[in-house]
Amino acid sequence: MDWYSTIFELIDMRSFSNLWYWIALAVLWSTASHWVMGVPYDLVVRARRVGGQAETDLLDIVRINTNRILYIADVSGVVILALCCFLFAGLATLGFYYQVEFAQAVFLLLFPMVLVGANSLRVARNLRRQALTIEGVSKALHRCRLATQVIGMFAILVTSMWGMYQNLSIGVLG
Repeated sequence: MDWYSTIFELIDMRSFSNLWYWIALAVLWSTASHWVMGVPYDLVVRARRVGGQAETDLLDIVRINTNRILYIADVSGVVILALCCFLFAGLATLGFYYQVEFAQAVFLLLFPMVLVGANSLRVARNLRRQALTIEGVSKALHRCRLATQVIGMFAILVTSMWGMYQNLSIGVLG
């Protein structure tokens, strides 16, 4: 037996049984729920509590990120949509039709983030239509964060159920 086979027997290289995959999933959703539309949520909380400079900073960063998100969507939204459709169709086909576990894992990581991005785009469009006040902005970002967390809960549930199914069906010995 060569060293390559020994290492691959010692370290399971399948996605759903790999600890690093689950750590990446947790970090992805923790980061997504903290950075709402590119704005750190602790800034929203601090602006509501303290006011003053924190409030001004929050309104400025929300205005900047709203304009940035809407500019990207207006200029290259169709191209991004086409590339995402191509990527996810390929990942879904490879993963769920051809049973490539790595493609399944990547699909289950990235596809829910499209929903988070669409929600951020919707909130940005709503914020563009209204005057930026601390009450309106904090309420919109709180709802956006709540929606992100709900999407994350369902994504983690589906991913963990699919991962457990994969691990049980493949078995310990492969």
